[in-house]
Amino acid sequence: MTYCPINPLSPNIFADLQNMGCFEFMRTEFVAGTLIAIIAGVIGYFVVLRRSAFVAHAYSEIGFAGAAGAILVGIAPLAGLLLGSILGGVAIALLGRRATYRDTQIGIVLAFALGLGLLFISLYSAFDTAAISILFGEIEGVSVAEVYLTIVACVGILAITGLLYRPLLFVSLDEDVAEAKGMPMFLLGTIFMLVVAVAVSFAVQVTGVLLIFSLMVTPAATAQYISKKARSSIAVSVVIALFATWIGIFFSFYTNSPVSFFITAIVFSLYIIVRLIDWSLFRRVTRNVGINRG
Repeated sequence: MTYCPINPLSPNIFADLQNMGCFEFMRTEFVAGTLIAIIAGVIGYFVVLRRSAFVAHAYSEIGFAGAAGAILVGIAPLAGLLLGSILGGVAIALLGRRATYRDTQIGIVLAFALGLGLLFISLYSAFDTAAISILFGEIEGVSVAEVYLTIVACVGILAITGLLYRPLLFVSLDEDVAEAKGMPMFLLGTIFMLVVAVAVSFAVQVTGVLLIFSLMVTPAATAQYISKKARSSIAVSVVIALFATWIGIFFSFYTNSPVSFFITAIVFSLYIIVRLIDWSLFRRVTRNVGINRG
């Protein structure tokens, strides 16, 4: 068995990375975080493009009810997250055919799920620690078995997204034109809802229910200010999610602070910086146009 010393953060980042990588649980955490960041970056682009950020938040809280119920009956929280999110996705898809008209349906399902979650918490007195983990994320507790499950989910999500990329992009950009051309709106919407449900279930492991926007929405929203092309925006979204996750894991290890805090702080800071740059460039272009006209 290899002895791994716990050294403080030093100016030598390579030594720090080597020290962190000595621990098996950190290697597991790094792999899981990488996979989840890729999933969040890809699916988050379509979530933002379809103006469905509320969907990601709703699924996380619906999944919370499922995870709470799973812990209550003594099974893995991730299984409850998946089951709750998938059932919620099916319910939302059946209640609303088009993404732009789903807010009411999402609110109805979300309210019911939150009521269930509250009931499960009240029934299980030893739920405090587990509830905090689900609400705010605890990637440190990810097991090797869950990493393998995350790999399968990542491959499946990317495969489905790749197969549906063109029709999903078309529907996301203009639902009216897509419907007029006879696109299978209900089928595409249902598949997308289920994919988002699975993606959110795994992303919750890192950021938790309450901070799901930090990894699922903010990188994608930032990417759309950097690039207007779909493929490059998805790539930028993934890079931002990976960067935030890796840096978050690194500083979490050396400061003993939650990973979700660092991820949220990083992606929010990047979003503000990009917005300020975009605003500055817009002001400069507007000023130049005004000068030329004068």
